[in-house]
Amino acid sequence: MRVGSRQERRYARGMTTKIAISLPDDLVAAARQAVADGRAASVSAFVADAIEEHGRYEQLTVLLSEMAAEAGPPTDDDRKWARRTLGLS
Repeated sequence: MRVGSRQERRYARGMTTKIAISLPDDLVAAARQAVADGRAASVSAFVADAIEEHGRYEQLTVLLSEMAAEAGPPTDDDRKWARRTLGLS
């Protein structure tokens, strides 16, 4: 994320709550490097974006589970089509 991007603006809006958390040193270093590289406005913005992205993945997991329950699991042909469409094969 570049400073001034949509993610930074979304973080800056609305109500925020300050908390204290403990993180492994390597994750703190990665967050600080993202700030130094201009990919995040702050460590807090980096963490907020990561939490939001995690929520989107959880929503996607629910959607895929619902689709599999409704239509059944993907077939081998479905998987081949997806790989071709995504440029992975």
